[in-house]
Amino acid sequence: MKLYKFSFALMLGIGTLTSCSDKLELTNPNDPTTGTFGNTTQDLEDAVIACYHHTRMEGTYARVGYTLECCRGDEVWNVAQSWNHLSADNLNVSIDNSEVAWIWRDWFYVINITNFVITKCGEDDSALSEAMKRIKGQALFIRGLAYYNLSNFYQNPPLILDYNSYSSLEGLYAANHEEGETDPNAQYDRVLDQVEKDFSEAMTLLPTRDAGGEWAKGRATSGAAAGYYARALMQRHKYSQALTVLKDIIAGNYGHYELMKNYGDNFREGSAYENNAESLYEVQFLDYGSQGSDDEWTPVNISKNASQGNALEANFAPASTGSWQDLAAAPWLYWLFKEGDKTKDGKLDPRLYWTLGTYETDWETYSDGLGNMCYTEKMSDENPAVVNTVNGGIPVAKYTNFRTGLYASVVTGLKCGINIRIMRYADVLLRAAECENEVSGPTQQAIDWINEVRRRANLNDLSLADFNTADKLFEQIANVERPKEFGCEAGRCYDLIRWGFFHDANRLQQLKEHGAYKLAADVKEKIIYGASGVASTFDKYQKGHEYFPVYQNYMNVNSSLVGNSANKDLDNSVYFTKNGWTVHPVVDLSK
Repeated sequence: MKLYKFSFALMLGIGTLTSCSDKLELTNPNDPTTGTFGNTTQDLEDAVIACYHHTRMEGTYARVGYTLECCRGDEVWNVAQSWNHLSADNLNVSIDNSEVAWIWRDWFYVINITNFVITKCGEDDSALSEAMKRIKGQALFIRGLAYYNLSNFYQNPPLILDYNSYSSLEGLYAANHEEGETDPNAQYDRVLDQVEKDFSEAMTLLPTRDAGGEWAKGRATSGAAAGYYARALMQRHKYSQALTVLKDIIAGNYGHYELMKNYGDNFREGSAYENNAESLYEVQFLDYGSQGSDDEWTPVNISKNASQGNALEANFAPASTGSWQDLAAAPWLYWLFKEGDKTKDGKLDPRLYWTLGTYETDWETYSDGLGNMCYTEKMSDENPAVVNTVNGGIPVAKYTNFRTGLYASVVTGLKCGINIRIMRYADVLLRAAECENEVSGPTQQAIDWINEVRRRANLNDLSLADFNTADKLFEQIANVERPKEFGCEAGRCYDLIRWGFFHDANRLQQLKEHGAYKLAADVKEKIIYGASGVASTFDKYQKGHEYFPVYQNYMNVNSSLVGNSANKDLDNSVYFTKNGWTVHPVVDLSK
């Protein structure tokens, strides 16, 4: 009976093909076109994977997008004194710097793909299945992430929200200004309005990490969207709104998060450490040894044998390991640890061990006996690790295998397999403390959140009695707690921008002191700004250059684009004060 039915159906099919052969259009399902792809849930699931993939390219998080942002802060400097990191470090990037423009290029590739998914999902979220809600939520989160980064790098990127209106990277048809408009901050506000909208909508569509279960590992969740929503709100001093969101994260409304017992577990590869309980969101890279051989430096070279790693290690690691030795930690950060709070048993803050690759007697038996190991070589006080053998420099240990003892040398290129945790629960706690301080002044609640982070490092608790003003507690958060917890992680310049440090003479002087370095200096020599032979990465800062300029070639191709404050040397302090924001004065914490 079954065979009869099959034969009848086959004959019917043949008859149909025979009688209609002159009209039938045959579509190869293995060769989708722009007209056929994206009309099924599975197609859009595949497209979402492409969205994630492009966040780990050269200009996003695989190297330049991350390391150039580190340079813009005050805890990393260009020890090689070369390549595009130098102009980024000095905050004087030229309008014809094509390498810095890779960040713009690669994030707009991300936006193009997310717009495809979002456009296919439609505007009515209530009509979506649960699977489609997750698809749209992920695309919204990634688009929000793209524009959050673009606005903080370039100030006024064009806002493109519909896939059908997208043209090409070289000739973006969307304008980054309204007709007759001259203030790039107007577009900055429009972009951040959309960023807030994307993250807040993603919060409603995505499951928590707990509800998502195995599916949620490595993906955006409502907790990730909530964390970045709070970040976006804080960028324009919406501290009260951000505090509400951060409290909800702490309360577990977006899933359970907690600090890892070992701080170093946030910077190691492998399933035992990655996508852990502290991570709200991280960029996924294949573990070393499981990768392909082909480095994908540009988003158009899609190799089936892609390495799928990052190149941060090749920038941060010391010269003796075979790295590119481009970047080093600012001496200020090292001395902040050395002269700062000791642990309850009188030892150095253990976060120093995982942040900077220096030799310390306190580390002899640290980390399961590895101690003062630089990859697989034992260090000594006479033989410390140095980033650049000509200029000195303190190695950055984060997002490298400096402390793991797994490998003897660095394989340069996109080969490092450590996932980059771009938002951790520690950030939620310290941001909540900052918002609480901005809204209500120094409170015991703000102190408690800070102490939760300090206790992981076995430091003594702060006391509310020692912080009689909001200015003093802000100083503690901004220039002690945050750099020690997040030193040499990207995002510091985003904070400097929202804090207004570029608009205040005393704060700019403080940045110059933090960014001070001396070429050919001993790794542990204390650098004093103003001393002979000492320079700073902030000496050449010009008004408006806290942002990178819009690449001139993009403006040549597309007349709809105009430059930002860096192109025009505009002072952004007018925008800052117009919004009623103030810069916290410098406070001497020793008094």
